[in-house]
Amino acid sequence: MFRYGLDTLTPGLALDISRGKLHAEITAGVASRILKNRKAVDRIVSGRKVVYGINTGFGPLCTTRISDEDTRRLQHNLLLSHAVGVGDTISEEISRLMLILKVHSLAMGYSGISPETISRICWYIEQNITPCVPAQGSVGASGDLAPLAHLFLPLIGYGRVFYKGRIIPASELLTVTGMAALDLGPKAGLALINGTQFIAGHAVLFVERFQNCLDHADIVLP
Repeated sequence: MFRYGLDTLTPGLALDISRGKLHAEITAGVASRILKNRKAVDRIVSGRKVVYGINTGFGPLCTTRISDEDTRRLQHNLLLSHAVGVGDTISEEISRLMLILKVHSLAMGYSGISPETISRICWYIEQNITPCVPAQGSVGASGDLAPLAHLFLPLIGYGRVFYKGRIIPASELLTVTGMAALDLGPKAGLALINGTQFIAGHAVLFVERFQNCLDHADIVLP
């Protein structure tokens, strides 16, 4: 069993989780740490302190205060506004690796995201339901904003997913499974799209393939 946020996640372990060879979970201790930081975000929202990305706009609007009632709508709209990727859909395996890598990052407890949101992402992994992500749209080291926005659109009922061998709208998935779309809390959208899990997912597969090349080279070369 792999423990998100506690054990070291290697490319091999990430692949084993993705391929169903290894079970991973959020332990009670990690969940407590996540909740502690979530409460810190809630205190900021209920107080008068201005903090970027929680109760302000983004980029040039970083000094614009967002009302308490609009902080949740801000995070919802952040996913929608950044889901502008184009091109072919990346492989299901890379999308699953993105989910696994993101859960491990969020499980560190620094983002202030809610335990419920992380649990829903884990549900997607465990049920072998994988969001569809376009191949083009990353801005590299500045962040995989567009790919990650597409990855997490299904959480709020948008986008498309791989489900039982076919691609369906996320809204249909919610109907079929009886799940409700998530109501993202303050800072949740920002926590979901900030990161480089799109690049890292590709890198994990590259490491595996490169290792295979090295192993075969040792065999065939004199």
